[in-house]
Amino acid sequence: MSQIANSQPTSSTHSVKSESEHAALHQYQDDEGHFSLVRNFRLADLVTIMNGVCGSFSIFSSARYLLTNDDDYLWSALGFPLAGLMFDFFDGKVARWRNSSSMLGQELDSLADLISFGVAPALLAFVIGLRTYLDTVLLTCFICCGLARLARFNATVALVPKDSTGKARYFEGLPIPSSLGLVAVLSYWTKQGWIEGKEGIPGGTVTLWGEEGGRGELHVVSVVFGLWAAAMVSKTLRVPKP
Repeated sequence: MSQIANSQPTSSTHSVKSESEHAALHQYQDDEGHFSLVRNFRLADLVTIMNGVCGSFSIFSSARYLLTNDDDYLWSALGFPLAGLMFDFFDGKVARWRNSSSMLGQELDSLADLISFGVAPALLAFVIGLRTYLDTVLLTCFICCGLARLARFNATVALVPKDSTGKARYFEGLPIPSSLGLVAVLSYWTKQGWIEGKEGIPGGTVTLWGEEGGRGELHVVSVVFGLWAAAMVSKTLRVPKP
């Protein structure tokens, strides 16, 4: 009897959640107005989009640095992902405060995270000097592993063990916002002048095949991005949630 009694609230909770998600999904489907998508955004969705805005500004600032070699643009590019993390943190707070989470919001969150914590950091690494062919291969792997990690999270989040409050107990693999640790390292290198056009990248390069400066050349520190990518898609690495 106790097992049945304990299972009933959980089933009821899941049913209510499913009905809520179903209603939220049809909210967008049934509204035929030209700007129905925008009108139906929740406050938390707008906060999430600001995360994507920060990531986009970081990308454009990186591009402007490459065009102008103005350090102000580089520092802006390094700072915007941190601002994105603030919005990524608050969108969940706002959703719980407003009691208005949605399936669309979950997808928006993953897409915004990919921009701010996947594409933007990889481009920053390229900007500061990881520009060989093999460097770009590893940076591409970093972005794609972040993409795969986000997709896996959306597909399996319901299966991850949760505590009494319904909060997942751990992350499977490194969460993609952890890439801000790499951005912090790049910021330190920028401050020290250890970037392309100044003192150069720490560790230098190795040539795995062919001539120096060819397609077989690799910056040693690029391997860190490769290892980070592997850690994001790992299933055995479990990071406790704070």
